[in-house]
Amino acid sequence: MNSSKHTELANHAWSVADLLRGDYKQSDYGKVILPFTVLRRLECVLEPTREKVAEIAEQHKGSDIDPDRFLRRASGHSFYNRSRLTLKKIAADPKNAAKNLQVYVGAFSDNAQGVLERFEFAQQIKRLDDADLLYKVIGKFTDLDLRPEIVPNHNMGYIFEELIRRFAEQSNETAGEHFTPREVIQLMVRLLTAPDGDGLHLPGVVRTVLDPACGTGGMLSAMDDLITELNPGATVKVYGQELNPESWAICRSDLMIKGQDPDNIAFGNSFSDDGHARKSFDYMLANPPFGVEWKKVKDEVTAEHEKLGEAGRFGAGLPRINDGSLLFLQHMISKMKPVDVNGGGGSRIAIVFNGSPLFTGAAGSGESEIRRWILENDWLEGIVALPDQLFYNTGISTYFWILTNRKNPDHKGKVVLLDARDQWQKMRKSLGDKRKALGKEHIAEVVKLYGEALAVAGDAEHPLHGKVKVFANEDFGYQRITVERPLKLRFDVTEETLGALETSKAIQKLPQASALADACKSLVGAGWGTRQDAWLALKDAVVQAGGTWPTGAPFNKALRDVLGVRDPVGEVQLTKGQPEPDAELRDYENVPLGEDVEEYLKREVHPHVPDAWIDHSKTKIGYEIPFTRHFYVYEPPRPLAEIDAELKTLEAEIQALLGEVTE
Repeated sequence: MNSSKHTELANHAWSVADLLRGDYKQSDYGKVILPFTVLRRLECVLEPTREKVAEIAEQHKGSDIDPDRFLRRASGHSFYNRSRLTLKKIAADPKNAAKNLQVYVGAFSDNAQGVLERFEFAQQIKRLDDADLLYKVIGKFTDLDLRPEIVPNHNMGYIFEELIRRFAEQSNETAGEHFTPREVIQLMVRLLTAPDGDGLHLPGVVRTVLDPACGTGGMLSAMDDLITELNPGATVKVYGQELNPESWAICRSDLMIKGQDPDNIAFGNSFSDDGHARKSFDYMLANPPFGVEWKKVKDEVTAEHEKLGEAGRFGAGLPRINDGSLLFLQHMISKMKPVDVNGGGGSRIAIVFNGSPLFTGAAGSGESEIRRWILENDWLEGIVALPDQLFYNTGISTYFWILTNRKNPDHKGKVVLLDARDQWQKMRKSLGDKRKALGKEHIAEVVKLYGEALAVAGDAEHPLHGKVKVFANEDFGYQRITVERPLKLRFDVTEETLGALETSKAIQKLPQASALADACKSLVGAGWGTRQDAWLALKDAVVQAGGTWPTGAPFNKALRDVLGVRDPVGEVQLTKGQPEPDAELRDYENVPLGEDVEEYLKREVHPHVPDAWIDHSKTKIGYEIPFTRHFYVYEPPRPLAEIDAELKTLEAEIQALLGEVTE
């Protein structure tokens, strides 16, 4: 089925909006269209076995035996409908449409009813019936041919996602929170499974897949399709969790139709209500929402971080509250299968991020500590930079992070960075912010390049050598050192000094405060190069005025703060015999991990400020992945003569246009 057919069927479903206009707000169209599309799909799938199921249901009326397993077997699916009603029959009886539709929906198996309940379908039935629209809407959907032989399962996913995209646009919501472009998913699943090709061909192989932000299930379906394509005898068990009720319902119905266990799709927030606790998986993949805050689950996440530490999911650290991307990654890492003594087991993870998780957060921050934890455990296999304008809801650049706890021996201790930002083709028609797409040739090229990354990076003659770089894990680490410089002061008595004296709480609470103020007034305009000289002069003035000189460290510090003026050639202030650091001159430097920081200080800092030193107690270890910097290529500016010629040409064109206006 081609894309025009998907659009045609989606247009047919969405044409119901013409009936709803006036009785429904635009933002509510999807509340009718989505559940009816699901209902129609379920009906089309069950059509061949409807009569058989109805007969068995009648045979078991009044029986003490639960007929569920017999009905499932008769339907050929994990769900069924016991009624002989159809949408067409219901539409033909307008007066009883609501009653018959409720009976029809109630005849579905519990798992199918659970899907429709998430759409709050009963409320929509009543609302449509009250508006005398129900039988008309049902009639529209009876003409929508969604039989599996016409619309295969993976193509049905396209239709659902197109409808959700339109629903999101009407509601001013973010379509990208619900689904990912299918060609992006295709690239992701191929990169995820590429190293496991041989293992996936084994007879009777069983693989489990998790998407903790599964949306409508597009990624899970793609993984299922790819593995069974490689090995028709393989068993793929998919699991997911989704917060949006409409997307959850669509994903669950899709799995029911495909013969997967719909109970494997949990509803709720993966952070606060883990639907797959204590489970581990062979493959995990996700496209979590970019830059979405996790404030609603802050208490639960923080409690797990503090109480369970590394025994929980978020022991490595907590990112800033306005972006939970790295929480998803920690959640997934916690579900990796352990590697056994023979090198078996283990898991692979692929996740879509924007640029923020690469570098956001200084050394010691939650983000940096999470990156440190990942790299020091040697889980990060590679990062692939994707083209911009690839997603529906954002034009920014995105990245695949690929992680595993069973790296190939030649990849151990290394991270591959692959620049695929130029692998795209322009779309004929934009969809939201999506203006670029990945063609099959681009997907094949990127997968091939990723598989050969170590060889390409080591071959300077390879035509794509500049697109691949390989680094040691520690190359992304750095020591954030605190460079201190001594506080240097001279001491002056000025009108500003008198004002500061009056506002100094430490001085004003002294009984000698007035005598000290009088002494300062008598010395306005005086200045000294050292604190000792200043204190002697002030002490003499206070004594001459009949006062006594205060003592104590708090007083001396307060007076220094009042009289002291920063001066590059002033007196170095000492604390316990050591130079006191000047907070205003404090600086920070990032030194590569493993480099001697004192040698760095001598080489990079002392030539400019020879009296600087490092406060080693403040040194922190940080990790960041400056992807763009590693692939930056300097482009020299154009020659001035060329720019000048272009300006003259533009000036001539402007003059010509102005001439036409004035004629």
